[in-house]
Amino acid sequence: MLIYLIAGEASGDALGARLIAALRQRDPSLTFAGIGGERMAEVGFTSLFPMRELALMGLIEVLPNIRRLARRLDETTQDITARRPAAIVTIDSPGFALRVAERVKPLGIPLIHYVAPQVWAWRPGRIAKIRQRVDRILCLLPFESVIFEGAGIPATFVGHPVLESGADTGDAARFRAMHGLRDDERVLLVMPGSRRIEVRRLLPIFGATLRLLTQRAPGLCPVFAVSPGVAEHGRAGTADWPARPILVDTLLDKHDAFAAAAVGLIKSGTSSLEMAVAGVPHLIAYRVNPLTAAIVRRLVRVPYASLVNLLSEREVVPEFIQERATPEALAAGLARLLSADAIAAQRAAFAHVIDKLHPLGFAPSEAAADAVIAHLRRA
Repeated sequence: MLIYLIAGEASGDALGARLIAALRQRDPSLTFAGIGGERMAEVGFTSLFPMRELALMGLIEVLPNIRRLARRLDETTQDITARRPAAIVTIDSPGFALRVAERVKPLGIPLIHYVAPQVWAWRPGRIAKIRQRVDRILCLLPFESVIFEGAGIPATFVGHPVLESGADTGDAARFRAMHGLRDDERVLLVMPGSRRIEVRRLLPIFGATLRLLTQRAPGLCPVFAVSPGVAEHGRAGTADWPARPILVDTLLDKHDAFAAAAVGLIKSGTSSLEMAVAGVPHLIAYRVNPLTAAIVRRLVRVPYASLVNLLSEREVVPEFIQERATPEALAAGLARLLSADAIAAQRAAFAHVIDKLHPLGFAPSEAAADAVIAHLRRA
């Protein structure tokens, strides 16, 4: 039985890899095709085309790539039509995934969308289109399944994959020994995102922040954690930093860096949840094209960008979004965060957030695999 998977960015790639492994444990006869990245390739998956072509973010940023995305949409639709899989599992990236779903709906193939579109955050009107295009949604957050079931879309809460990320398994002593850090050096973890456009936009701001911060808090060692696909951009973007950062781009090194980190300067997104799991005090920053920001602000319906804050229902993690993401503000925020009281307060809040992300009795990938198998049997 063939299952067709579509992942469009690094986080979805990691989800897809764990889902494939869990599905194979339940049924070794299953085969897989579709679109994925390096993590899915590690478990024997062959992608129809490079996943990085879909890893775009922002309304304005997508426009120059519209024609190429349209060709890839056609190619994906044709491949599904030719292969006729038993099921399609689209993973996050709703812009591309739901367009594929619309194209292939007439084929009658069960379609499961993994990672609920955030209709609770912005553009709630999308829910009608989602109901027409997907047969089930696998939700990462507990309140999402209630929203989609109430709208007539079968939904299953499977738990958040950050719980399986290994973010809390690092070895601080190993990291410090490997990179020759002195006992009095504190690690500043810098994570600018997994997309090239994010790295290009945020690194100059983060570099300027570091210049200011070293005046307020000497003895900080920057550690730059990136995905392999943007490592070269990261090296180029940090060449003029006041202290050349240690660059880590493997999971083992990243998790060791998390364990060693005193504080984090983190791009808004799932990385903030990773920091919560790892217990790293942090603040978040993000910038997009100003026109994109203006459009999004008219559509957003939630008070916070960070999932840690949304689940806490208060600002546990300081947020510096768009024009607030200045070097001066970020440096001041990080300096405040280095105090013992601020560190203790964040870590206490993290524990409550993590409790909310667990499904009952299963690892998230196992719960997702069980939901896919159960849907196949019903179909």
